Amino acid sequence: MTKSLQSEVKEIIVGKVGAARGLDGTLKIIPLTDFEGRFDDLKKISVGGKIFQVESVKHIGGQIFIKFAGVDSRESARALTNKFLTVDREDAAPLDDGEFYIFDVIGCEVFDGDKRLGAVTNVFKTGSNDVFEVDGNILIPALKSAVKSIDIKAKRIVVRGQDSVVS
Repeated sequence: MTKSLQSEVKEIIVGKVGAARGLDGTLKIIPLTDFEGRFDDLKKISVGGKIFQVESVKHIGGQIFIKFAGVDSRESARALTNKFLTVDREDAAPLDDGEFYIFDVIGCEVFDGDKRLGAVTNVFKTGSNDVFEVDGNILIPALKSAVKSIDIKAKRIVVRGQDSVVS
């Protein structure tokens, strides 16, 4: 992501097309979402900017495979390999209170009281908790002990003081 504030996100990347599977046009999907179950009820999805109707979704050996209408051969499936799958913002999976999409956090201004520390330029997923990178040189753990408040509409994050910031 870039350092500048990004405009309102209209589409969300949820996956990437992998290799063709079999001869009928079925494709392996590489999920790029924390909500892998979101593929199960898909009726349509954008692949590389083109809308496709979903014929079937299968889970085999922990992997996801999708068959799109009109993609009926291995060759036509290969043409979609490495393209991103996106959904409209309004079709995003709902979040619980206190949860935020990474693309909403990036660009938020970060403050320690009245002092502006910078803007979130990246979010690292560490496994135990996310970490906000601010202007490329400050790291803030996304923990209640470090982050006082997040206001996505105002694009503002308030941290709990310098002891919660790693430079």
